[in-house]
This record gives sequence, C-alpha cells and structure tokens, in this order.
Amino acid sequence: MAIPHTKAELLSAIDMSYRKLAADLQTVPPERMRDCTLDGHTAGTLISVADLVAYLIGWNELVLKWHRQKRDHLPVDFPETGFKWNELGLLAQKFYRDYALLSYAELFARLATAKDSIVALVSECADDELYGLPWYEKYTFGRMIQLNTAAPYANARGRLRRWKAQQGLR
Repeated sequence: MAIPHTKAELLSAIDMSYRKLAADLQTVPPERMRDCTLDGHTAGTLISVADLVAYLIGWNELVLKWHRQKRDHLPVDFPETGFKWNELGLLAQKFYRDYALLSYAELFARLATAKDSIVALVSECADDELYGLPWYEKYTFGRMIQLNTAAPYANARGRLRRWKAQQGLR
C-alpha cells in the first residue's frame, strides 16, 4: 500500500486496511481469541489474537491522546509517558495488560471506536494540517496517523492470516 500524502488518501488507507482486518478478525473463533500462539511484537514471544487487537487499540488511543495534548498546548511524551522509542516491546506488553479484561466483543468495539474517532479527527483536518508541516520531529501529523492506524492494521492482518493458516483456520 502506498504511503498517503493527502487527507483523502489517508482516509482511504485507514478504511481499506481496517475493513480487511475486521473481516479477518470476525472469522476467528471466539474460543481461540485468548490462545497465546501468535508471534508477539517482541522476538521470541507469543501473544493471543486478543493481545493483537489490544496492541492496535493502544496505538490508536495514543494518536488521539497525542492530538489532545498538542491541541491543548500540553507537553507530549512520545511514544507514551514512561516509555522510550527503544522500549516498544514493553509498551506492547502494557497494551496487552490494559485491555486484558475486555471481552471479545468489547475489544472489537473499543478498536472500532478508536478508529472512528481518528477518522473523525482526520475528516476535520485540512490537507495542510495533515501534511504541510512536521508535527513530530520530521513526521507530519498525517504520517503519524498512518503509522499508527493503516500500517499496523495491514501488519496485523498479515500476522493474523499467517496464524490462521498455521492453526488450520479459514
């Protein structure tokens, strides 16, 4: 998938990658959602499909948090308070814990809500707000959104499809 450079391209990328992922997630038997048999976000670890969804929720909600803090002229701790960019494996584990008590249906609803909130945010922005200036270091706001929505949705879908094939699920 090409990297979006306009609001329309970003909205399309989010929509397409999310719809494909959601369709694949819907085919996972609920009783398999907590099986820790999927390659984790840190080398040599195993996670569940529920953890994979929790990871996506975590990053989507971080995008919304970053935006709120920047909008309110508050300092933003990238990627998250208490974590550095070289500690993303630990951050992933935090996401797994944060959403561990959510049911199958609640996980999907939370991801959909976060994605919908990001789509609404992007829809309110002009192209120049999304792609005109760096927003974090060298990255534009649109690129930061894409890196934490459409790109990980596509990555998660690939991981999920490999897992389903390994598990004999269709």
